[in-house]
Amino acid sequence: MAVAVITGSCGLIGSEAVSFFCEKGFEVAGIDNNMRRAFFGEDGSIIWNRKRLEKKYKNYKHHSIDIRDEDAVTRIFKKFRRDIVLVIHAAAQPSHDWAARDPETDFEVNATATLILLEAFRQYCPEAVFIFTSTNKVYGDRPNYLPLVELEKRYELEPSHQYYNGIDEYMSVDSCLHSLFGASKLSADILTQEYGRYFGLKTAAFRGGCLTGPAHSGVQLHGFLSYLVKCCITGRKYTIFGYKGKQVRDNIHSYDLINAFYHFFQQPRRGEVYNIGGSRFANVSILEAIDMCEKITLKRLDYEYVEQSRVGDHVWWISDVSKFKKHYPGWDYKYGIEDTVKQIYTTQKEMLLR
Repeated sequence: MAVAVITGSCGLIGSEAVSFFCEKGFEVAGIDNNMRRAFFGEDGSIIWNRKRLEKKYKNYKHHSIDIRDEDAVTRIFKKFRRDIVLVIHAAAQPSHDWAARDPETDFEVNATATLILLEAFRQYCPEAVFIFTSTNKVYGDRPNYLPLVELEKRYELEPSHQYYNGIDEYMSVDSCLHSLFGASKLSADILTQEYGRYFGLKTAAFRGGCLTGPAHSGVQLHGFLSYLVKCCITGRKYTIFGYKGKQVRDNIHSYDLINAFYHFFQQPRRGEVYNIGGSRFANVSILEAIDMCEKITLKRLDYEYVEQSRVGDHVWWISDVSKFKKHYPGWDYKYGIEDTVKQIYTTQKEMLLR
């Protein structure tokens, strides 16, 4: 019996991983205590997703524990120790703004809990594979110093620039403003690499751009496309924070990300790090995304503009995924931006009708 342990199992990435690996016949031990509700209120609750997963997959077992609870985490790893082949760590406090309000909790959830999981992994299933869902925010605001050109609805690089096709893993993480969220995630990212390099374990940190998909419980502080669609459907006012709404994000569908995890799992490496996102295949500015959402929902978005941008936020981010594609040439994208927005819209409409 092959067991996959998935933290944040009812969030966007965790639930996609649950579906992916349950459908491949794995037994999945999911860990999620709905802390997203504590972070973001009722809109952020993942209870609906937990119910969906438990109803759909008999090989999914839910564990409502806090990943900061070392004893509880250890019990799960002890229980499945002989059968665990994969650990996907997707649980996190994901917001810049929230981290600034409570830095201690942010660090405990993002960094300390990652150490607890890595140590349980090392002690009880060292032959397994450990995948950490990191973030492009480990690079801080360094990308904001690129020579960006302002176009009608987006910022962009000149095609001749070395980063035009995306930012690679060799951009420095030093001497820049990260936000406290970026700092806590960078700590966890480096720990994951170190458990691979120092202890010789099969680990990888995937530094995601915008991760998105229909299972996202989007809120104002996190979940850009999901929250934008929700505002379009419900008439709720959307707020653009700075950069004239021309900030660019590459968006990767949760399925494409988990499929990348699966390729790594099949041929794992030690202490690897990958930038992973929509790259030039799937990227969009906020103004472009508003146009797309209005076209798909057939509704006008009520939005306001606030001059002040979020601390540490990126003006432009596109991931260079060439390193991962070189290591795993069988992997490729399935979903573009418009396909993803249509999926999000269909799912949210169905939920509103329940």
